Amino acid sequence: MSYETIRYEVGDDGILLLTLCRPEKLNAFTVTMCDELVDAYQRASRDDAVRAIVVTGEGKAFCAGMDLSVEGNVFGLDESLSPTLEDVRQHPDKLEILRGVRDTGGRVVLAMYECLKPIVGAINGAAIGVGSTMLLPMDFRFASANARFGFVFGKLGVTPEGCSTWFLPRIVGMEQAMEWMYRAEIFSADEALEKGLVRALLPAESLVDEARVFAAGLVRDRSPVSIALIRQMLLKHPAQAHPWAAHEVESLAMFYTSQADGKEGVRAFLEKRTPRFSGKASSLPGFYPW
Repeated sequence: MSYETIRYEVGDDGILLLTLCRPEKLNAFTVTMCDELVDAYQRASRDDAVRAIVVTGEGKAFCAGMDLSVEGNVFGLDESLSPTLEDVRQHPDKLEILRGVRDTGGRVVLAMYECLKPIVGAINGAAIGVGSTMLLPMDFRFASANARFGFVFGKLGVTPEGCSTWFLPRIVGMEQAMEWMYRAEIFSADEALEKGLVRALLPAESLVDEARVFAAGLVRDRSPVSIALIRQMLLKHPAQAHPWAAHEVESLAMFYTSQADGKEGVRAFLEKRTPRFSGKASSLPGFYPW
């Protein structure tokens, strides 16, 4: 699909620069942006030219939250429906549920969660509401001192979205997540760094370049298949009730990768040279997804 609200640019270094592109609206989030981001993350998983992803915003903001100026239900939901939890559980992809009930921020976050490539945030400015929640499934988050954050849902009389009640406590702890959600105030990049929401603060003028260098360093001379499986294993296994869930998947992952890129990796190690991996993240072993 062609994009109206984002840019999808793959460099020679294998880094996809994914840019939110509504600078005149401070990159405010819309249903169209939701659809385009979901498509972009799914496309990146299939795109073997992409090794890792850097996400940023055009202009002075990252994402100022939902565009509250649109007509009708500003969250894009169908008020003629009366959905139940069973409806969402049993028919999540039914058109009226997908388009009229499911949280748009959550749809983006789930696409990020399922993505096979590492995701690095370069938060250049305000990241409010969904602008903050879409940061949470990123592997690493860098910010400029100009960045501002806020889980402001309580101020609007609504509840958190973007699967943030699952992700945020895992990143900063339950107590801090509760404070930010209850207070619903905007907070500084310094506080985000102190509390562990972001990894580091970088100069605004070099933020994207430094994030890009970092992202490239994660995947250089590494097997795309190995990276894809590692990301999914680390995201999904800690939430399992027993380590057996990790063991059964790790067993199959080791079984199949040891016969593919693993052979080249061992040869390269023994021959003291850089490995030449041929595996592709678009062609993972048959046990994926588990």
